[in-house]
Amino acid sequence: MALFEIISEEIKKAMLARDKVRLEALRGIKKELLEARTAKGATDELTDEAAVVILQKMVKQRKESAEIYTAQNRADLAQPEIEQMKVIQEYLPVQLSPGELESVIREIIGECGATSMKEMGKVMGIATKRLAGRAEGRAISEAVRQLLS
Repeated sequence: MALFEIISEEIKKAMLARDKVRLEALRGIKKELLEARTAKGATDELTDEAAVVILQKMVKQRKESAEIYTAQNRADLAQPEIEQMKVIQEYLPVQLSPGELESVIREIIGECGATSMKEMGKVMGIATKRLAGRAEGRAISEAVRQLLS
């Protein structure tokens, strides 16, 4: 079953359970996925890989919003963002631990023979494709920088 159909089924369950936070997060996901499917130049089908990219963007947005609200001492606004972020994360692939991320990046560096920071772009290109959905871009970048320097 595609991620879009799973989200639609989960919306029904959240409605029956009267779970407002979960329902709001799921409706937000469905809205973003629908917009991606109907965007100009897009096909009517949305792959799960494309959906994962959208979900990652949504998680990042919620995290940044929560940080801003927290910095402004607005815990009442930060809490719903954090709760929605947790719901969205349930539909993402399992994230790699820092140790797992480091070992995958060491493997990539070995494959492409990178030895200095000048070759960071080559390593990042391979790493971001291979680790799509399983690690944040910032974490990948930091690990590559650390291992190449």
